[in-house]
Amino acid sequence: MKHEISFTLNGEVVNASIEPFLTLLDMLREVFDLTGAKEGCGGGECGACTVLVNKKPVNACLMLGVEADGKEILTVEGLSDGIELDELQQSFIDRAALQCGYCTPGMIMSAKALLMENPTPNEKEVIKAISGNLCRCTGYKKIVEAVMDISEKNAR
Repeated sequence: MKHEISFTLNGEVVNASIEPFLTLLDMLREVFDLTGAKEGCGGGECGACTVLVNKKPVNACLMLGVEADGKEILTVEGLSDGIELDELQQSFIDRAALQCGYCTPGMIMSAKALLMENPTPNEKEVIKAISGNLCRCTGYKKIVEAVMDISEKNAR
């Protein structure tokens, strides 16, 4: 039996009729064609599927889609205005803070949650905020630098 849900997705109120067992990740990818969040581990260990739920980072592979009902969901696709990238996305590019790109959307969303809560985090806070996101390519240094660039910009 499908469930009818309504929630805000990237700033727009949307409705969906979904199976009760569908994860938020699968719903975003299959129902809404938002493929930025990736399934890496399927068990909440890697962070590749991180999205913001009511401005908090959540592993979308661990949340059921029906739990989105009435909530505000922000994905990496919702950061850009369609013309220009969000400043954090641009900072990742400018700092070469990505290689294969698989972890990048989840990494950006975890960092975005931090910056929304604390616009001027220190390096230790950045490292803690992205600690639930695994990256096998970059070594994290450039990722931390990309987030710190935004922090420093916000401090001015």
